[in-house]
Amino acid sequence: MSSLTIAEAADHAAAAAMDQYVIVKSAIYTSGEHDPREPQSPQDGSGKLHLMGHDPRLSRMPDRPTLFDFFEHRFGPCTHMLQSARLAQMNGAGEKIVLACLLHDIATSGFIRADHGYWGAQLVEPYVDAEVAFAIRYHQVLRFYPDASVGYDYPQSYIRLFGADFRPEPYVERAYEYARNHKWYMSARLLTVNDLYAFDPNVHVELEEFTDIVGRHFRQPEEGLGFDDSPSAHMWRTINWPTRYL
Repeated sequence: MSSLTIAEAADHAAAAAMDQYVIVKSAIYTSGEHDPREPQSPQDGSGKLHLMGHDPRLSRMPDRPTLFDFFEHRFGPCTHMLQSARLAQMNGAGEKIVLACLLHDIATSGFIRADHGYWGAQLVEPYVDAEVAFAIRYHQVLRFYPDASVGYDYPQSYIRLFGADFRPEPYVERAYEYARNHKWYMSARLLTVNDLYAFDPNVHVELEEFTDIVGRHFRQPEEGLGFDDSPSAHMWRTINWPTRYL
């Protein structure tokens, strides 16, 4: 069989596997796909089982998934995080800051975009030093506030994305004041300094370049992420099985 024939056969097999299931997604994932004022049309589940495990449209995760498995199988494009971690290394940042750069947008890549700093910190808090989680949580806030002491300006891309008159919500201002007076302020600020706002298509970074740093500073559970009963295990399971009915 030619490679094309094999690929087509695999596509047909995956489609056939899905025919026996009713796939249900939360409105939080579908509200951008239709007018949220209109009710979603009911799916015909007659004769079908509701999906309660692996989605055949996705690559299968190992039974005991690691952080790198989520990068490979579930997270979206990670060029930004990889380049940010590489930049932090080149700028002489410590390993914890490099790890924070590598992980800072995992919520955007694998879970949800809004308040992604908070979601990302919650995902990794059981597995990293508290300083790393702090940097990830507050990088979302500090991005909106310049700091001349480290040469950080308000990103020009934000003017294009949000408009020149945009002002953060009051809770962001309060969080900024808190972070600004915290002992780990500079850790979060160094993350924002190394948080790229444009990517170089000519720079290729392999995830494996950070194997040692992750090994030293990320506490990989023996049971696998999502199965260790940590406070965020359920979030990792949701990313693993994103279309599970319950």
